[in-house]
Amino acid sequence: MISTTNWIITIAALLVVITFDFTLAIANREKQTSMREVTIWSVFYVSLAIAFGIFMGYWLDPQSQKEFFAGWLTEYSLSFDNLFVFVIILAKLKISKERQQLALLIGILFALVLRVIAISAGAKVIQEFQQVFFLFGVFLIYTSVQLFIESGADETDEKESKVVTYLSSKGIKPFAIALITLGVTDLVFALDSIPAIFGLTQNVYIVITANIFALMGLRQLYFLIGGLMQRLVHIGKGLSVVLGFIGIKLIFHAFHGVDINEIAGIQIPEITITQSLIVIIGCLGIATTTSLISTREK
Repeated sequence: MISTTNWIITIAALLVVITFDFTLAIANREKQTSMREVTIWSVFYVSLAIAFGIFMGYWLDPQSQKEFFAGWLTEYSLSFDNLFVFVIILAKLKISKERQQLALLIGILFALVLRVIAISAGAKVIQEFQQVFFLFGVFLIYTSVQLFIESGADETDEKESKVVTYLSSKGIKPFAIALITLGVTDLVFALDSIPAIFGLTQNVYIVITANIFALMGLRQLYFLIGGLMQRLVHIGKGLSVVLGFIGIKLIFHAFHGVDINEIAGIQIPEITITQSLIVIIGCLGIATTTSLISTREK
């Protein structure tokens, strides 16, 4: 159980870092972001998340550390898909590099607030109705199949085009359209990411911190991955396997939660967090490696 003191210290420390980064972004919103700057900040945020997970052992157990790393890796990876859509939206609307800073800033702030609300609501539902894991599991499996089929297709681009065309026809300015579409995108991705992380841990402290660390540095990561976007061609399929695996894990967990431990004489397995972590790292590692190999000529 996390003490109130640990909650306060953690949230206060994270708010200081986020406030500093956002203040810097607002101050430099009319300047182009250099590759050196985004690389330094991206490395800083990844290192900060790893350090947090390591030092978490001082106030939580090793199991919780593994849950944090599994949750953070999953949420961070799902952010890549989110960023790819951001790239399409901002490029289509011809938002300048300088204005992209502010658009991303507001979009990520919206995402942070949205995630905390969704996590709080999700935790309450899970506490009252353990059977909701069946629904979460089926939803994630469905999402993984859809993501696997659509990976590499231009359907997302076409959907965004329809939204952009409709808003433009109403006389809304490109920057306002960018903010609206970024907000809608955040909402859609939250529907995937929240059930996914609850499939790895039900500790609200870990769920919230993993999500915050996944979103921190997202603005810098956007500029960093711009050149890699066309190379990570298999990352969608890798993520689909991860989501499918977590969906199956959730269904197994739901069966155990209602005291059904075997079906037709077959024991329903308990998937440990260590096994989950191995699958997540393995899938993302293979997807990244095969992507870079298959696009090495680009």
